[in-house]
Formats: sequence, C-alpha cells, structure tokens
Amino acid sequence: MPKMKTNSSAKKRFTLTGTGKIKRKHAFKSHILTKKTKKQKRNLTYSTLVHPADLNNVKLMLNMK
Repeated sequence: MPKMKTNSSAKKRFTLTGTGKIKRKHAFKSHILTKKTKKQKRNLTYSTLVHPADLNNVKLMLNMK
C-alpha cells in the first residue's frame, strides 16, 4: 500500500507546538492594509491556535490521524 501524502498547502500553513497543539497565522494581513487600524494590524501579527472545531480537519490534512 502506498504512503499517505500530507496536504502540501497545510504543511506550509500549520506548525506543531511542543505540547501537540497546532499553531496558525491570522488572515487579512497581506494587502489592503491602509484601511485597517494600527491596532487591527498589530493584533493580526501574532499567531494563535487552531479552533477545536477545525482540529480534526487540519489533523487529517497533516496525516496526524
């Protein structure tokens, strides 16, 4: 049986933490930044964790299940 392939777009977007949680970056920080406030852009800079509702789908894309 062939090996399972990891989703290429997912492996570029998500990283694992030491405790096994999945980190992600915020969207809406790449362009059209002039109409966004400083506070909005600053808060989009930091990474966050994947929401529990999406965790199973992300794990499937990363072949963690």
